[in-house]
Amino acid sequence: MSAAPVRVSPLIKFFRWSFLGVGVVYGAFNQSRLSKKEIKIREYESKQKAIRDEKLAFEKKVAAEKELKELEEMSK
Repeated sequence: MSAAPVRVSPLIKFFRWSFLGVGVVYGAFNQSRLSKKEIKIREYESKQKAIRDEKLAFEKKVAAEKELKELEEMSK
């Protein structure tokens, strides 16, 4: 046999729905805050990537020139 459902107090229902609402509002606020922070981080990383790419291209060019010079010396 199953027991009859228990009647929940209106006060408890009120607090349950209130906490649910507060949780949704907090989640939306927190998501907005974290999204703005992530946008700033991505902008910074994209600037750093451009600098890093230029540096790597320069190092690759220098390494290629050095290797070409070494090959010329070996072929003499």
